[in-house]
Amino acid sequence: MKQQQQQQQSCCFRFRFFGFISRADSALPFGLGNKINTERPIEVSSVRTKDNFEMFKRTTLKLSTLMIRMASSESFPYTLEKSMNRVQLLGRVGQDPVMRNLEGRNSVTVFSVATNETWKQAGNDGAGSGEITQKTSWHRISVFRPGLRDLAYQYIKKGSRVYVEGRLDYAEYVDKYSVKRQATNILADHIIFLSDPHKNEEE
Repeated sequence: MKQQQQQQQSCCFRFRFFGFISRADSALPFGLGNKINTERPIEVSSVRTKDNFEMFKRTTLKLSTLMIRMASSESFPYTLEKSMNRVQLLGRVGQDPVMRNLEGRNSVTVFSVATNETWKQAGNDGAGSGEITQKTSWHRISVFRPGLRDLAYQYIKKGSRVYVEGRLDYAEYVDKYSVKRQATNILADHIIFLSDPHKNEEE
């Protein structure tokens, strides 16, 4: 009889816990390590004793806290491969800037910058002793940043010498003949005004 009462008083706990881990973390319990199969549930097997149940509760609390902390973290847990898209130009402006209003977007200031590449052609002896050849390349600059856009439109003139730093952008547009074309732009982030075209004319 006494044994039956003890058996009735003793609590028998049986719990089954399923959880999904969305991110890898070396501090996870159960010896999961750094790699976790996110599609497979974590199963905590049956716990029948009071001591094991307390341990199970503590582990569950730690796991829940860890999942909440990871979900609220702003840092991305995986390392992304770095890339770069930067352009640096030093040259002269081909025409006065034009400000255009784009539908659904902010206004943009557009102008072109010319850069020159110079080299010596090979002479009769095979060395670079021939005549000097120069190639001019034109680059379309688009300025969307409000402050920089207004300054560029106000102060840049044809013939100005400028330094432009930005990034390449490829966009498609439809011309007046309904033909799709691709335009290459340099979206300017920084512009340095190096000279005034009027001063150059005076010199």
